[in-house]
Amino acid sequence: MADYGNLGDVAGKRVLVRSDLNVPLDGTTITDDGRIRASVPTIRSLAEAGARVVVTAHLGRPKGAPEERYSLRPVAARLGELLGTDVAFATDTVGESARSTVDGLTDGQVAVLENVRFNPGETSKDDAERGAFADELASLADAFVSDGFGVVHRKQASVYDVAQRLPHAMGALVATEIDVLRRLTVDPARPYVVVLGGSKVSDKLGVIDNLLGKADKLLIGGGMVFTFLKAQGHEVGKSLLEDDQLDVCRAYLQRAEESGVEILLPTDIVVDTAFPSGDRTPEPRVVPATEIPSDALGLDIGPDSGAAFAAALADAETVFWNGPMGVFEVAAFAEGTRAVAEALTKVPGLSVVGGGDSAAAVRTLGFDESAFGHISTGGGASLEYLEGKELPGIQVLED
Repeated sequence: MADYGNLGDVAGKRVLVRSDLNVPLDGTTITDDGRIRASVPTIRSLAEAGARVVVTAHLGRPKGAPEERYSLRPVAARLGELLGTDVAFATDTVGESARSTVDGLTDGQVAVLENVRFNPGETSKDDAERGAFADELASLADAFVSDGFGVVHRKQASVYDVAQRLPHAMGALVATEIDVLRRLTVDPARPYVVVLGGSKVSDKLGVIDNLLGKADKLLIGGGMVFTFLKAQGHEVGKSLLEDDQLDVCRAYLQRAEESGVEILLPTDIVVDTAFPSGDRTPEPRVVPATEIPSDALGLDIGPDSGAAFAAALADAETVFWNGPMGVFEVAAFAEGTRAVAEALTKVPGLSVVGGGDSAAAVRTLGFDESAFGHISTGGGASLEYLEGKELPGIQVLED
């Protein structure tokens, strides 16, 4: 699989780059520009090589039609600031503005097309409709570079179909992501510890199933832990619970015991009587994980659990973390996530933060990103890779 350098001399060529610029916005203010910053190296290197760079990306989940709140205009402005140059912006995806904007580029210049999901062909399940949109995108370029790791698990026009229509290559960001994920799945350095959090067990079933045969330790926190605790027969009060996954959790605990994989669950939980919202002041208290009151819900792992998780990570040579330990956005319920993040900065081997809420937590809690071995830009894509699934946006580049 070639990196984008193997497209040959790109000077004067129009290169369509599929980036992942799906960043959180407060109105038109970007609250976390991590994905934009991660996209800069590929865009910059192509521009410096004389390419006319045409960036396509999505933001949010529009329904196949323009919605001002999902416009990429503020993202294009931020990209220009990071590149230190003006970035042209097309107000449509493949229409008159897109064509005139691309035609107006000179060597080394960069343009961003409007949100690709404003066109229904991008996410269509119909191959013909998706292909017709891909034809229009491809007509704007001479080559294609896939650099949006957060979408490579999607069979979408700007990810999959365009690559079938143009000379194509993998961007630097995607190449790095795949290299790191292979290190997690092919003969990982040991001890290998996986930390899983987030709200639901059902979101992580495939990962747990696949990694039970690969990891040495599996640390479980977040909302998903309460289904495990209930599966062991403990009261979980009003905590998040997936009753339909109780048998699955019991089976995982049994498999882990039989295969020698250590599953570490919290021994204490930070609870409150209500989920944090509005003007209500949180009233956190720590209780044993086996004694959650019936009128309370768990919102974070407790301090003893945070210390135990950190100790379990202390000698790890490979760590993958996906999912916060609690409601990290609220200070009263952020310490479990902070403890895990802090421990990851100290592991002697490879530490990988698996994108999504985990990456957001690292930034929200003020950690230096360089302290981690790798922070993924794609939570869903990372999880599907670790489940052993084939990622369409990677597979098409290999064909």
